Amino acid sequence: MGSELAASHSAGLSIAITGSGGSGAVTTGLILLEAVAQAGYYGLLSRSAGPQIRGGESAAMLRFSPQPVDCPDDRFDFVLGLDWRNVERFADELPLDGASVILSDPKSGEVPDVLLASGASVHQAPFAELASAVQGGRLNMAALGTLGALISLPVEALESGVRRTLGDKGKAVVGAALACIRSAYKTASTATPVALLVSGTGRPRWNISGNEAAGLGALRGGVRFVAAYPITPATEVLEWLAPRLERLGGSLLQAEDELASINMIIGSSFGGVPSLTATSGPGLSLMVEGLGLAVASETPVVVVNVMRGGPSTGIPTKSEQSDLNIALYGLHGDAPHLVLAALSIRDCAFTTQWAVALAERLQTAAIVLSDQSLGQSRAITDPPAESAMAQRRVACPVQGEEYLRYQLTDDNVSVISTPGILGGMYTADGLEHNERGTPSSMAGDHRIQLEKRLRKLESFDFGDAWAEIGGRGELGIVTWGSAAGAVFEAAARLEAAGTGVRVIALRLIAPLQRARLQQALEGVDQVWVVEQNQSAQLFRYLNAERVLPAAARAFARPGPLPLRPGEILDTIASED
Repeated sequence: MGSELAASHSAGLSIAITGSGGSGAVTTGLILLEAVAQAGYYGLLSRSAGPQIRGGESAAMLRFSPQPVDCPDDRFDFVLGLDWRNVERFADELPLDGASVILSDPKSGEVPDVLLASGASVHQAPFAELASAVQGGRLNMAALGTLGALISLPVEALESGVRRTLGDKGKAVVGAALACIRSAYKTASTATPVALLVSGTGRPRWNISGNEAAGLGALRGGVRFVAAYPITPATEVLEWLAPRLERLGGSLLQAEDELASINMIIGSSFGGVPSLTATSGPGLSLMVEGLGLAVASETPVVVVNVMRGGPSTGIPTKSEQSDLNIALYGLHGDAPHLVLAALSIRDCAFTTQWAVALAERLQTAAIVLSDQSLGQSRAITDPPAESAMAQRRVACPVQGEEYLRYQLTDDNVSVISTPGILGGMYTADGLEHNERGTPSSMAGDHRIQLEKRLRKLESFDFGDAWAEIGGRGELGIVTWGSAAGAVFEAAARLEAAGTGVRVIALRLIAPLQRARLQQALEGVDQVWVVEQNQSAQLFRYLNAERVLPAAARAFARPGPLPLRPGEILDTIASED
């Protein structure tokens, strides 16, 4: 069995680690992720927890490979059970088959039938006994040592993972963890490994989450003020930014609620400081009136929306791409603004940085859509790319000249002032206005300013960053956000089987680049739109914009289960 599994999965492995509250499942996953990075692999770590947000059962799910990975695989090679309490709550998130292996301690009780029904084999190991032989030993560290030996991961890589992950816990904790791992690794090494990893490369890589990457993109873009109210799963954006903003001379303020936070960043931006907030769906709902103010007053702001299952409180700890409609249509009145979507954990940095630059350049509001599967997952990845577009506002008015804040220009972007500029005073509120900024209810002023706010977005050249496009063929797949990882992998499998596929992953969703999208779809006979929500929100939006052929089809399903390449292939095949 071992050599068979090694041959079929030499490109990488998928491992799930489960346990009840306090068992250390997530910590074990974090150490393993760092270990495979030290061994030269790319990796992806996602977490699963119940609706309680903190405490209770949890699972860490990893996939690693010599090639970049941006989505979970169709199945798991291993499930490591630190205990089996409440594991049935994760059963539908742990696809297994007859080649999968379940690692268990006999003292943890019987492996649940819900896992055994897959046909997976069981490998028993004395985690608790090995841990008890070490002063301060922990069962999860003995289990990690056993797993490392079974997949032939160098013990040095595991030790490095412990030091990097637990280094701030003190020498005693690190020492006990290392002793447990070494003892279990030595014991398990006497058995034939059930899998054998190929050697990874030694290129430098980053270990980063999507929320951290979004924060990095904000700093790279020039953001120096953040106001926000904590909300799952976006809070880590704020936690990561707080100390780093301060070191750069900026600041982060925890507001009393989301209404306050959006208005705070509008005020900061009005004062000349690029500003951002981060939230999730319920918070975005509260911000839409403020976003309308930013659009009407042409004040640049950026909102990073880390989506979760909805509606209402929904499923705070699970992912779903279901906030597209509110991002596109949630503002009242005709309020053109930017909507962008990060395509991977690594891309959260680029997309957020680009959003800041666009908002500043075009003097409008930008909503960046991430989601829980990007924001709270970690990746071993190449260093995130940077946007070539610098954050830049149109220069302040020249002293002595009449200043028209909302003056019509060739590109519909006006000169913007900041408080204290002599001759640069103007009125900035939510009322319609004339070119000077004076409130006006005249039909002519309203029509002129509506056109100005729309045309500055529609006429802007966004360049090639509007989408990631790959492949050629008569089959086309359009997608967005975190669904892109599974779509690109599904396309790669089709191409390996001889079917050409063109994938278009939209990074800029509004304003829609209609001409470019239609050009990208030239020569494509069959079009699918793939996304993770119940109502096919992108599919309906693209149909409303009349950019899809009449025969285009949607594959849309809600969360919280992640999209996997195999189900995309199965859906396409079933409709042929």
